[in-house]
Amino acid sequence: MVVADADEFRRLPGAVAVHRAGLARMLGDVAATMAHARRALDLIGPDDHVGRGAAAALLGLAYWTQGDLTSAHRWYAEGMASLQKAGYLSDAVGCAMAVADIRLAQGRLREAMSTYEWGLQIATGQGPVPLRGAADMHVGISERHADRNELDAAMTHLVTAGELGEHAGLPRNRFRSRVAMARLRQAAGDLSGAVDLLDEAVRLYTSDFFPETQPVPAVRARVWLAQGRTNDALAWAQEQGLSIADDLSYLREFEHITLARALLAQHPIGRSLHEATQLLERLLPAAEAGARAGSVIEILVLAALAHQARGDIPAAVAALHRAVALAEPEGWVRVFVDEGPPMASLLRVVAKQGIAPSRVRRLLAAVENAVGSTSVDQDLIEPLSERELDVLRLLGTDLDGPDIARHLGVSLHTVRSHTKRIYTKLGVNNRRAAVRRAEQLNLMSPTRNR
Repeated sequence: MVVADADEFRRLPGAVAVHRAGLARMLGDVAATMAHARRALDLIGPDDHVGRGAAAALLGLAYWTQGDLTSAHRWYAEGMASLQKAGYLSDAVGCAMAVADIRLAQGRLREAMSTYEWGLQIATGQGPVPLRGAADMHVGISERHADRNELDAAMTHLVTAGELGEHAGLPRNRFRSRVAMARLRQAAGDLSGAVDLLDEAVRLYTSDFFPETQPVPAVRARVWLAQGRTNDALAWAQEQGLSIADDLSYLREFEHITLARALLAQHPIGRSLHEATQLLERLLPAAEAGARAGSVIEILVLAALAHQARGDIPAAVAALHRAVALAEPEGWVRVFVDEGPPMASLLRVVAKQGIAPSRVRRLLAAVENAVGSTSVDQDLIEPLSERELDVLRLLGTDLDGPDIARHLGVSLHTVRSHTKRIYTKLGVNNRRAAVRRAEQLNLMSPTRNR
């Protein structure tokens, strides 16, 4: 045997172990992924940051799949740091999505936001052209603002992500951005628009090494429930083979919580309410044992509503109090707001009892504001101005930005500013979507009553 490069030959066993770990991950063999990744870390030297980064990240993914979030974060964060040391900055930015998602599952909203902000700083701080992954960081930041009920900021980041273009996004960004936009549409009361976006996200879905802990069809089933399409949501659950008697696992936790929501929506009293309560009572200790505070908060919120439906107000108050205590320090708001009038009613009861008064008052104000302002029949959250309508109609032509500026007698900067506000008000992030949305709202006709 002739060895042309002795250094590369010495690295070969470690590289083979990394590839074996990757193949095992693709095949869903968690034990083999761990074994090969650990073997790789034993073989790869401390100065091979690329090899160690890949092995550590694969080990983190295996722990994540198992639901061991503490170990998952430790190893994936180590992998991200190694890739950054190696100068593989776009890969490190991509790792930030996984690290942030793990922190979210742990309920650590603030750290998830900080991780995305770090990724965005890396992606945009290397020169005039952002690294691939910059758009993903904006989408992630948008979703975290939505968790806090900061909807204007959420929309701003989504619009910015769209303006960067597809070249600035990783493969999964095509569907993740639509899921994020659907959430904002739902918050604005446009449930049909949210479902359309989620249908698109299902078509654009791309799998990778990440475990899919929140499948898009399950997200869509939740919007169906908000539309009153309970039978469609239950049919989805049946197609997925979900039942209250299933063995519970982290990878299906989001789907089982969605099933509990569907059962709660089926009948306010009776068998389905009992089944939903049973499922929630099983899900809660499993999520607590896995230190998955993100799930724990949502399960407690649903348990509170289930107790409320049964007329057991003391139990409802106790569950809601626990949820608020976990959620408020991290800034979770939307998990309460999305429950609408029943949550407002329950929060008023809690407020009268003087439990955590400042926290409860803030949440109650947010829920009441959303309940009072959200309507499925409204056209826009904020109407377009006369000039914005002029720009919008020209966006529906073949004119480019400079042509539109010349046509209106304004600067290109002014056109871009108007366009960005139009995107925000319409809840879209690109020109084609703006035109399609405007046509749905009959805004493209000059005779439209303004």
